[in-house]
Amino acid sequence: MVLAPVTPPREDSSDDANAVAAGAARGEGKRAYVQQMFSDIAPRYDLLNHVLSLNIDRAWRRRALRALAWNARPNGTYLDLCAGTLDVGATLTRERAFGGFVVGADFAVPMLQHGAGKAPTAVLAPVGADALALPFASGSMDGAIVAFGIRNVADLDAGLREVRRVLKSGARFVILEFSTPPIGLVRAGYHAYFHHVLPFIGRIVSGHRSAYTYLPMSVSHFPTEERLAEHLRSAGFAQVTWERLTLGVAAIHVGVVA
Repeated sequence: MVLAPVTPPREDSSDDANAVAAGAARGEGKRAYVQQMFSDIAPRYDLLNHVLSLNIDRAWRRRALRALAWNARPNGTYLDLCAGTLDVGATLTRERAFGGFVVGADFAVPMLQHGAGKAPTAVLAPVGADALALPFASGSMDGAIVAFGIRNVADLDAGLREVRRVLKSGARFVILEFSTPPIGLVRAGYHAYFHHVLPFIGRIVSGHRSAYTYLPMSVSHFPTEERLAEHLRSAGFAQVTWERLTLGVAAIHVGVVA
């Protein structure tokens, strides 16, 4: 399934662009904004991820993959949701005991295109697909993971239900996402970096006026760890657990299909 190319953005002022980003973070026109924005920043996405996270994002992804417990079904089929440039899926295919197959689904097709070549197509297939309408049969996946993408889904609850639909009984769903540190001093430094330094560097390197303004705003509007766990339970996931990473900068949630 390949989506139609996104429409090139019109030239807005920085203030206009930031206003649109703020609206998208609140849910106003979110789907169209997110699809266009990630398509625009695809060429520099990997570089910025590693630079802006001080390379900690690699360790976070590896920890999230361990939480997926794929070794219980090493020959299974796994979904890398909101796959972007396929970093997570490619990392999984390189695990020594992994003998299965990964589908990397994202509706920003240029992101998938920039991830091409990270793993052979025999083990990792990119699929242009919306997280709210996945083109996979019910109960067809042995597990699913989403890294820094679930907050960008236009309807969180519908997205969680759709993931549950495509998972087999006993399959795990792992969410790796940014969060807000609970410790006051850490939170102050985090906000200073996230709302001032990160947008400045991101704008210069990516050339996009609002993408890295949208990022901290989207995190601010995303549910807390406790609330996200409740959303998972409401979507039908059982044995829901979560853990904070790096003083609460990010968190991993895990839910199991009963």
